[in-house]
Order: sequence, then C-alpha cells, then structure tokens
Amino acid sequence: MDNPVVIGIISWFFPGAGHLAQKRTKRGVIIAATIWTMFIIAILSGGAHYPGFGFKDGSLLYLLNVFAKLGNGLGSAISYLIGSEAAPNIAALATFEYGGRFLETAGLLNYLAVIDALDIHFGRKK
Repeated sequence: MDNPVVIGIISWFFPGAGHLAQKRTKRGVIIAATIWTMFIIAILSGGAHYPGFGFKDGSLLYLLNVFAKLGNGLGSAISYLIGSEAAPNIAALATFEYGGRFLETAGLLNYLAVIDALDIHFGRKK
C-alpha cells in the first residue's frame, strides 16, 4: 500500500489494519488485539454510558474527552450507539467510571498506532 492517507484512515478506523496492509502481521494483530480488548472491557464495564465531562465543566476537558473517544474509529461509532440508549442501572456498577477511562485510553492508544503505521510507511521505523 503506497498511499499514506489511506493507511492513516484504515489504521484509525480499524486498529491494526494499517499494519496488516503493510505486511506487518504480527504487529498488526498485537495492536488490534490490545485495543479491541480494551474497548470490549470498557463497554462491558459500562464505559459507553459514562458521560465523562460536559461542556459546562470546561471546554478544554470536554474536547479532550471527545478527542480521546473518537480515537477508537469504528469503536467510537459502536460506543455512541450503545451509549445513546440510557441504561437506568449502569451507574450502579462499580466499574462505571473505569469503563469510561478505558474507552478513552483505547482511543488514545489507537492514535499512537496510527502514527506508528505512518512511521513505518515513511521509512522512519522498521
């Protein structure tokens, strides 16, 4: 694959795909397994329902929260769909806030994976 834009987009949308497209199978599988495992743990912990920060709490905190969640690519759409239906007892879970933080961390880790895939493409990394 020779187009860095396509590599960046597929890396963001599906974690590990940018590495797989560049024949870095081992690294791509490890990245995909790690990020998707974190995402699944976050969803099962109630992270999709965790509100995080609202705009009223401060625009910077809110934007950082949105930026981190959008890093999940396809996962951000899945978590939005799951989180759009209010679950009345989800806040009672002991893991409610941890799930939200896992969701954000998975997104931030995916941004690093995108940068790694682009570095491999440009030859800055083996």
